[in-house]
Amino acid sequence: MADLPEVERILRDMHGTATWQDYEALRDRPGSNGQKIAFYSGWLWLDAGKEGPQHSRSSDLITILVCFWAFLNPEEPIDSLGRCLIEKSGSQACSPDLVFYKGKNIPNWQSDKANRINLDTDRLPDLVGEISDTTLSLDLDEQKQLYASLCIPEYWVIDVKAARVFAFSLNETGRYEPIETSLILPNLPISLIEQTLERLATETNTAAAKWFMQQLQA
Repeated sequence: MADLPEVERILRDMHGTATWQDYEALRDRPGSNGQKIAFYSGWLWLDAGKEGPQHSRSSDLITILVCFWAFLNPEEPIDSLGRCLIEKSGSQACSPDLVFYKGKNIPNWQSDKANRINLDTDRLPDLVGEISDTTLSLDLDEQKQLYASLCIPEYWVIDVKAARVFAFSLNETGRYEPIETSLILPNLPISLIEQTLERLATETNTAAAKWFMQQLQA
């Protein structure tokens, strides 16, 4: 796989028929570091573009909000590993914009291992999310199926243009169902996150985060 146009053509041609070997070849191609990639059930996807300002502002804001929640709820540690490559060998791979671990046994990088989260040995994240600037339909369909197949307990989709959050929790049948309050971050209303996102229309993300913190402390 040489240049980007050739990669994009190959991905179109193999839609639904990709193998794990195809995924590994795409993952390991020169210059692929930092690119979002996903694989599941013959579906192979690569985002080779660069993040736009609104995507970056929203992504950073959500991370700040979760960190603020953690400051006020220190009973269990929270670690943010956003955009880290996550693999279950031979079957699934993803690199969510948002990746949060809560509690114990949070993966740590070791120099003698590949620079990714290996679900054959590491535990699942507790919460993942996608910042949907131009990928809303994909994040609510293929990506949602992928994360459900991995049994990740909670999934957020941040609709940047509408300042809306689609939040899902995995039920006992292995399907995501909508939630109005986070189960991983107890007592955090999804509507409060949406109100904070709306403030990006007139404020910086740090100013919006300050307002969010004030609401939590009220």
